[in-house]
Amino acid sequence: MALSFCGNDNGTNAYSVNGGVLNNGCFVDALNLVPHVFLLFITFPILFIGWGSQSSKVQIHHNTWLHFPGHNLRWILTFSLLFVHVCEFAEGIVSNNRMMDTNHLHLFMPAFMGFIAATTSVVYYHNIETSNFPKLLLVLFIYWVLAFFTKSIKLWKFAEYKVGPQHLRFCITALLVLLYGLLMAVEINVIRVRKYVFFANPQKVKPPEDLQDLGVRFLQPFVNLLSKATYWWMNPLIMGAHKRPIELKKIGKLPIAMRALTNYLRLKDAYEDQRTAEDPDRAPSIWRSMYRAFGRPILLSSTFRYLADLLGFAGPLCISGIVEHLKADGDVAAPAKNKETYFGVYFMSSTELLQNTSVLAVLLFLALILQRTFLQASYYVTIETGINLRGALLAMIYNKILRLSTSNMSMGEMTLGQINNLVAIETNQLMWFLFLCPNLWAMPVQIVMGVILLYYLLGWSALIGASVIVLLAPVQYLIATKLADTQKSSLEHSTDRLKKTSEILKGIKLLKLYAWENIFCDSVEETRGKELTSLKTFAFYTSMSIFMNAAIPIAAVLATFVMHHFLNKTGPSPSEAFAALALFHILVTPLFLLSTVVRFAVKALVSVQKLGEFLQSDEIGDDSWRNGDMPISFEAGKKHFGMTKAINRKQPIRYQMDNYEQPTRRQMRPTETEDVAVKVMNGFFTWGNNLSTLSDINIRIPTGQLTMIVGQVGCGKSSLLLAMLGEMQTIDGRVYWSNKNRYSVAYATQKSWLLNATVEENITFGSPFNKQRYKAVIDACSLQPDIDLLPFGDQTEIGERGINLSGGQRQRICVARALYQNTNIVFLDDPFSALDIHLSDHLMQEGILKFLQDDKRTVVLVTHKLQYLIHADWIIAMKDGSVLREGTLKDIQTHDVELYDHWKTLMNRQDQELEKDIQQDSQTTLERKTLRRAFYSREAKNQVDDEDEEEEEEEEDDDNMSTTTNRRSKIPWRVCWCYLSSGGFFMVFLMVSSKLLKHSVIVAIDYWLALWTSYKTNQSVGASNGTSLAYDPKGTQPTPGDGDAEADSYHLPVFIILCAAGITLCLITSLTVEFLGLSAATNLHHNLLNKIIHAPIRFFDITPLGQILNRFSADTNIIDQHIPPTLESLTRSTLLCLSAIGVISSITPIFLIALVPLAVAFYFIQKYFRVASKDLQDLDDSTQLPLLCHFSETAEGLTTIRAFRHEARFKQRMLELTDTNNTAYLFLSAANRWLEVRTDYLGAVIVLSAAGAAIWSLHYGLLHKGLVGLGLTYALTVTNYLNWVVRNLADLEVQMSAVKKVNSFLSTESENYEGSMDASQVPENWPQEGEIKIQDLCVRYDPMLKPVLKHVNAYIEPSQKVGICGRTGSGKSSLSLAFFNMVDIFEGKIIIDGIDICKLPLQTLRSRLSIILQDPVLFSGSIRFNLDPERTCTDDRLWEALEIAQLKNMVKALPGGLDAVVTEGGENFSVGQRQLFCLARAFVRKSSILIMDEATASIDMATENILQKVVMTAFADRTVVIIAHRVHTILTADLVIVMKRGNILEYDKPETLLEQEDGMFASFVKADM
Repeated sequence: MALSFCGNDNGTNAYSVNGGVLNNGCFVDALNLVPHVFLLFITFPILFIGWGSQSSKVQIHHNTWLHFPGHNLRWILTFSLLFVHVCEFAEGIVSNNRMMDTNHLHLFMPAFMGFIAATTSVVYYHNIETSNFPKLLLVLFIYWVLAFFTKSIKLWKFAEYKVGPQHLRFCITALLVLLYGLLMAVEINVIRVRKYVFFANPQKVKPPEDLQDLGVRFLQPFVNLLSKATYWWMNPLIMGAHKRPIELKKIGKLPIAMRALTNYLRLKDAYEDQRTAEDPDRAPSIWRSMYRAFGRPILLSSTFRYLADLLGFAGPLCISGIVEHLKADGDVAAPAKNKETYFGVYFMSSTELLQNTSVLAVLLFLALILQRTFLQASYYVTIETGINLRGALLAMIYNKILRLSTSNMSMGEMTLGQINNLVAIETNQLMWFLFLCPNLWAMPVQIVMGVILLYYLLGWSALIGASVIVLLAPVQYLIATKLADTQKSSLEHSTDRLKKTSEILKGIKLLKLYAWENIFCDSVEETRGKELTSLKTFAFYTSMSIFMNAAIPIAAVLATFVMHHFLNKTGPSPSEAFAALALFHILVTPLFLLSTVVRFAVKALVSVQKLGEFLQSDEIGDDSWRNGDMPISFEAGKKHFGMTKAINRKQPIRYQMDNYEQPTRRQMRPTETEDVAVKVMNGFFTWGNNLSTLSDINIRIPTGQLTMIVGQVGCGKSSLLLAMLGEMQTIDGRVYWSNKNRYSVAYATQKSWLLNATVEENITFGSPFNKQRYKAVIDACSLQPDIDLLPFGDQTEIGERGINLSGGQRQRICVARALYQNTNIVFLDDPFSALDIHLSDHLMQEGILKFLQDDKRTVVLVTHKLQYLIHADWIIAMKDGSVLREGTLKDIQTHDVELYDHWKTLMNRQDQELEKDIQQDSQTTLERKTLRRAFYSREAKNQVDDEDEEEEEEEEDDDNMSTTTNRRSKIPWRVCWCYLSSGGFFMVFLMVSSKLLKHSVIVAIDYWLALWTSYKTNQSVGASNGTSLAYDPKGTQPTPGDGDAEADSYHLPVFIILCAAGITLCLITSLTVEFLGLSAATNLHHNLLNKIIHAPIRFFDITPLGQILNRFSADTNIIDQHIPPTLESLTRSTLLCLSAIGVISSITPIFLIALVPLAVAFYFIQKYFRVASKDLQDLDDSTQLPLLCHFSETAEGLTTIRAFRHEARFKQRMLELTDTNNTAYLFLSAANRWLEVRTDYLGAVIVLSAAGAAIWSLHYGLLHKGLVGLGLTYALTVTNYLNWVVRNLADLEVQMSAVKKVNSFLSTESENYEGSMDASQVPENWPQEGEIKIQDLCVRYDPMLKPVLKHVNAYIEPSQKVGICGRTGSGKSSLSLAFFNMVDIFEGKIIIDGIDICKLPLQTLRSRLSIILQDPVLFSGSIRFNLDPERTCTDDRLWEALEIAQLKNMVKALPGGLDAVVTEGGENFSVGQRQLFCLARAFVRKSSILIMDEATASIDMATENILQKVVMTAFADRTVVIIAHRVHTILTADLVIVMKRGNILEYDKPETLLEQEDGMFASFVKADM
């Protein structure tokens, strides 16, 4: 055929203009070309010049995102324009091929040019917008005007010639006119707003303020529409992750609109607005405030969702159209009866175009692309809103925490656990509910539409199939609720198990020394057993729900086609059958999800209720002095929040502090105007149960003086401080603060409270850093030696997640914090409790008397150390919650002689111990020793270990990361194999084989359906034509009459059998995967627990407790609950995709050509995504931890924060942490959208190529028609599952790291429990005598370390009392551990009663000796359990032990006596009482050897003296080894050993040693006197 623009059909002269120029249709079309060509000619040079001059590397950051007015509308209109041009082009081509003898280019050429011009216009616009040069937009304006006029002429001519809306071309032209008109309007609007031309003064614009701040990297709100829809702006981030890991710096800050503060204010306003004047106490509804604050984006998201769902139905309809019209293509369509020609060209009717298969294939492709884009947009909007909501809720909860009343916390109405749950669980539940809530109203619509379409395709039988799905939905809901319940119960068991595990790990030294580890291990295993039972039910229900999801479509298809067979004697045509199949696939998803969504809705209701209760709970009382101050702290907070952008974050706070501190201080120095800083008048205070804890308090605290509060344990000293700080509820009376004083009180609590921050940050606590002052404070608290030991000095992270410091070190840091703060008043609550004598003296002299008094600060000190009373300016003595005496020491001496004498006797005793200089800080140095040991060994360990298992230590992580560039993109196959093999080989085999079988059966079902339907239709065709086109499966050609019945009798049973097999296999696979996961989890946890409990004590010195606990909490949880479903989902989606691609390729082999580039694209997408996703997930996890920690540490340190008045600073910190975490989460979800958009587009291309291949093959007769439907249905499923393959791969990779971490612990060495003797060879009552020979003993902690004891020899006779003393680090404690074979004895031996202890089984050895440790350890349970976990002793024996330990009366008074409850860590007893319990524990075990390791360090004088006597009497017949803390305790011993640097220096009776004037022992004792 000759090509010519106007065509030259016979008998028409296409080029004649006799009837007037405009009446020649071809000329009008040519006229339409003019604007397009004009645009291309003008814009191309500008674009090229622009691109050439601006180097592509320089990205203009600010202006990049400056949108001109009407930006989004313009993009939408341009896209519609492109779509209409495509339609016009298709219509032109089809009409051209339909009727005419020669090609008429003018039918489709203008459309083609229009398409190019429209594309150019949008590229051009984008470039102008990014370079912010609006003058050039004039070109576009001219183009729109020209195009509008030329199209209008065409439309006018059509109307003149009676071409109407029944013709497609008329509709298309009308649409184009409309679109060009709208674009013209948009352009005029830009001119109107920006005034860039025709106006004297153009508008100056600035980019949004987020972008002036270069820190914002999340560009989604600022990029153009196309980039928004496809997440194009994320490419550099995701591609870059391959070379360098994504760090926090890379993801920058949040845009202002998404920051927690912005959203908090929105939510708070909505919340507060509901408090009406007439009903102020009514609790505002959280739901309503959430709707008010975040309702609009949810509506937008729902709109997108509806659009996507409607477009989703295009798939099945297009398939049915394609399959139906393929036959029409087979015989070239008979010439249409009535030729609709005007202008000598053919005009087709509107429906005719949709009968062309190629057009349908392209439409299907476009519909898929649009549907997926809308769906992802809907997801993105809900996720962004969910994140905003979470930020707002967290800020709301935090503000509430800062105002919670203390009594609430301590009386257990609001436990820390509940607050942590609110933060970690409830807010996330609400966020998830938001993610899923558009489904609540979108799904019913989707289901109804689907059922209507099914009915339209298959009639009544379709409704039966649909009813199967709908009837099984409640079952799914049931399963979903059951799942939630079992998850709850397993959660309870696992928290229980974790509590037990953490107790074991904290007291591991004691357990090993007492040989109790197996008892405790069994109790954990028992809890784990309960947990596994509920996990089993969990696994069962999970597999049921997976099974339902897989089996429902099969059942529905089965029911539908069997019914169809019985209702309509003719079978469905392939087109109907496969459209129905595709619809069933679409319908199952919403039904499956609906149960989940409903479950989340229920959970959200519960969460909101909990939140509501929390927000309504009691707040701290506003005392009078607080009122003056409230506005400051909260207003400052608000002002401060408004100034988030202030460069200097600390500024507002510093300003606030200086403002109020400096002037007051300056006035005070010259004249002490106010002599009273705080005054309490007849105060009655309570902790909230209306029983007054403190009654009738009348005291005054003199300004600038040192006041001491003394009294027995539990008489209300600490409560008095808190009452003055306003933390207790006042029943009666007032607290007066002199007006200058109450801004901030430096307060050190008894139970030290540290932040997760560096040592320096903990001490400065938000005040400006002043080197001189800092140094002075550190010296006063003698922290320097401890700081020197830390790996990074005072920049080391300490606190929960950092390095575990000992009690004394923590306490000194807290005191240092109080000293450092520049406040008038300092409250110190028993700062000496965990310090030894030397340090307390130093602290008293240097810190309190010198540092604080020089500054004339008012100090209130609660203490037990009476020898310091001489320094006090004012003394308050308390007893049983009321004040016993108040006054100076002189007053008390004159007025209350009795009390003074009592003190004096106690003081004398205490004075004996002022071992000044030498025996000094035994305890402290012990602490330092453990620290040093931990670090030294840690370094050694790092050199040995190539596995960098220090994930918990962020510091070390940084260096590791930079070196690993070749990291990632490799899937950890070894770990996966390890996981599977711990599940058992039989299960793995079963899983693999059943999975493969199941998928082959599912393919077989659909293939059989294809054969059956195409057979039926061909039979009916054959019956009408007299010939059969189809091949016959049986090879015989049945006669047309009986073909149907025979074929059905043959096809139907096979179909039913296949479906039944498919359903059974679904059940088997879902069960095997879940139970494989369960057995793996069981084995891994069991091995982990046994390994760790039996590890040598050294392992616990090296490994941070948090790291071990993490293995038991987070990692075990992942292995238990997350890996199995991920594994299931991964295998299922992978196999589905593979089977689909296999089916398509076997039907149309030509499809394989298209598959190659698609596979390459897919490979790269998944490769980049997996790496980026892993990084972002790590960032999300690592930023979530500090946030949760910040919440819990705020809740713990409430009193301190409020006393210091640092609320505003902590709020600011919380907002920063929340924003960081939200940024990471936003990026993670945006990356998921990035992936899904890409894989969905790939899926759409697969559908397009499958359709194209089918049409092409059929055209050449290479294909059987019934199978086309099968191929296309499968192609449609691929789009759904491609992104799941990648997502699950990425998830599995992250989750496998948990297995890897657990594995790395499984390789630790165990202690050698066997020994060379059999337990039966050891005499029953060994060691009877208690005779100890130490021969040439050498001990070290680790083969890599230096020995700590060198060639020690000693002989201890039976029932001798031996004292061991020496400076710190001399090896005293190591010797005590050597008796228990806890350390590496590499030379020499210890012989007890004739048996070398190294040969004994550890269990036997350790169960026959007893020891009292320095730090008291109690376990939660009963008192009986603490004294005798093995349950071997009678009650009398226990009471006797308690009597010896001076505890009998106290225990008798407790409810339940011996069965009274001990809380976790023994927190409900004081430290002294705990130590006494440990003594009782040692007495219960009737061993003839007792070792006391500095056991009396934390007991007050009176009790200690009693103990000394008891040890001498009750243990008269036992050998006692006392490692001394205070020398005077061993003056009465039979034998004294003085050690130095691991050697024995002196060894004799104390009397003899004292005679050697220059001896070490003598000098110790001298120093002591």
